[in-house]
Amino acid sequence: MNRIRSIETWRALLDKSDEQPFLLFKLSMTCFASISAKKELQKLQTELPIYVVIVQMNRNVSNAIESDLGVKHETPQLLILKDKRGIWQATHYHIKESIVKDAIETYVY
Repeated sequence: MNRIRSIETWRALLDKSDEQPFLLFKLSMTCFASISAKKELQKLQTELPIYVVIVQMNRNVSNAIESDLGVKHETPQLLILKDKRGIWQATHYHIKESIVKDAIETYVY
């Protein structure tokens, strides 16, 4: 997992998403659901890059994501990005390895 720390990095990744879809994981360091979701993602076998935004440390990036995609902010939140838009999302305890794997197969490939 690679961390996004700036709005510029976020927007560059978004621009490249038509060439390279990716997973975007927003989490809170103090939220049990975020920790559980992170463990699920660590089990995931995928060729898609996974990028992380730690909301407490980069709230401006989280706000830009919400604004750019028109997707209401939640934590934890996992999005699949492709073609410069969010094509799928899950929050809280719906972030499970098997669910994410199925979503990737359905929406990306």
